Amino acid sequence: MTNSPTGARLTSTHVVPDRPLASLADDVRAGLLARPRWLSPKYFYDDHGSALFEAICATPEYYPSRSEAALLAAHGRTIIEASSPEHILELGSGSSRKTRHLLDACDALNRPCRYWPFDVSAQMMLDAGAELVADYDWLTVHALIGDYTGGLSTVPLPEDGRRLIVFLGGTLGNFEPADALAMLEQIAALMRDDDRLLLGIDRVKDTATLEAAYDDAQGVTADFNRNVLRVLNRELDADFPVEAYRHRALFDRDNARIEMRLTADYAHRVRLAALDTAIDIDAGEEIVTEFSHKFTPDTLRALLNAAGLAMDRHFEAEGGAYSLVLARRA
Repeated sequence: MTNSPTGARLTSTHVVPDRPLASLADDVRAGLLARPRWLSPKYFYDDHGSALFEAICATPEYYPSRSEAALLAAHGRTIIEASSPEHILELGSGSSRKTRHLLDACDALNRPCRYWPFDVSAQMMLDAGAELVADYDWLTVHALIGDYTGGLSTVPLPEDGRRLIVFLGGTLGNFEPADALAMLEQIAALMRDDDRLLLGIDRVKDTATLEAAYDDAQGVTADFNRNVLRVLNRELDADFPVEAYRHRALFDRDNARIEMRLTADYAHRVRLAALDTAIDIDAGEEIVTEFSHKFTPDTLRALLNAAGLAMDRHFEAEGGAYSLVLARRA
């Protein structure tokens, strides 16, 4: 169903997943009722969690967002010239803040395109879309409302015109390696020979910098991490003592990933009324809430190649702190 909330230049479509998606209850049964305990990071992002993440991006320690924005600002024109898109599809678009660098490049080069943000938060996309069409008088925005991890085969993209698929924020690193490969394979299957993928990827670096980025001095990331427990309390009628959990972030160099965890200060029982169950948490027991994988140029290239993609351009932040990659079908 398509509607026009603010006029013909801003429309939206609900995208039906092409395969079943696990519910919150399914994921909690699979992860929280097992040992070691884990939760999917996608449940961070209710309205409060999304606002906290925006605040994280503004902390001095969180370099990925600034590095990526700087690369987009510096190389936006080159990216648009190289890809010549008539359509920009962005997976996990959020507020579309960084995408403005690409739209600015389209504007400067007099290359109008249509923007297709894809995310679960309809209101966030429509609010951002209303600002975008007000700021760019040539732009049309068609918001795709849904969970892109449910598959891309039902995305209603037009058959005509070159497409630039944008996947920023180092989000691919939140997938387990096999799932990251599967995600890239889905993107490659969506692409034609003249389409391009713009991928933002965080890089392996020194442990202190990585751990600080996920454990800022203001405690914003700690509050963001604990927010997943607030989501469970609200959605599953649970009674986690939220403030009894300490945030931890550590870099596992063997697996090239940051691990975010919540550690219980004391032993307690948690009731999950919606699941008709309870769990006993030991003092010091940890719940893993996120893996964020980091890459080297070699591991990034190998992942792209395994998915049937080839690197066209590689834009690197100073010292190799972050990468923007423009890729095509191999």
